[in-house]
Amino acid sequence: MKVDPPAVQALMYWLHMLATVTWIGSLVSLALLVIPVARKVLDPGAQAAFLGRLQARLQGIGWFSLGVLVATGLFQMSSNPNYKGFLAITNPWSVAILSKHIVIAGMVLANVYLVFWLAPARQRAELRQARGIDAGPALSRLQRQETGVLWVVLALSGVILALTAAARVSQ
Repeated sequence: MKVDPPAVQALMYWLHMLATVTWIGSLVSLALLVIPVARKVLDPGAQAAFLGRLQARLQGIGWFSLGVLVATGLFQMSSNPNYKGFLAITNPWSVAILSKHIVIAGMVLANVYLVFWLAPARQRAELRQARGIDAGPALSRLQRQETGVLWVVLALSGVILALTAAARVSQ
C-alpha cells in the first residue's frame, strides 16, 4: 500500500474539516438563527425574497462543500491502513465508515428534497401570501415541513460526526 506524504494527508484532512464546518455550520445557523428570526421580523414578501436569496447562496456553498467532502473523504479512506477494498467490511473501522456513508446518502437525499422541493414550494406560497392570496394553511405546513427536514439533516450530520469519531478511535 502506498503511503501519502504527511503534508498531503494533513491538507486533505484540513480541507475535509473545513468543508464539514462550512456545511454543518451553515445548516445550524439557518435552523437556529436565520429562519426563526426572518419569520418573526419580516413580512411575507420580504421573508420570501430574503430566504430565497440566502438559500440560493447557501445551496452553492453546500454543494461545493459536499464535493470537497467526497473528494477528500475518498482520499483519506483509500490512504487509511484499515481500508481493504470496496465493501470489504473486515474491521470496526470499515463498519463505521460504511455506516457513515449510508447516513451521508440519507443526508444528501434529505437535502435534495429540502432544496429542490420544499424550499421552492414554501417560496411560492410566501409569494402568494405577499400578493394577498391566502396561502396561510399551506404556507404554515410547508414551513413546518421545511423546519422538520432541516432538523433531520442536522441530526444526521451529528450521527455522521459520531461515526467519524468511532472510525478514528477504532484505528
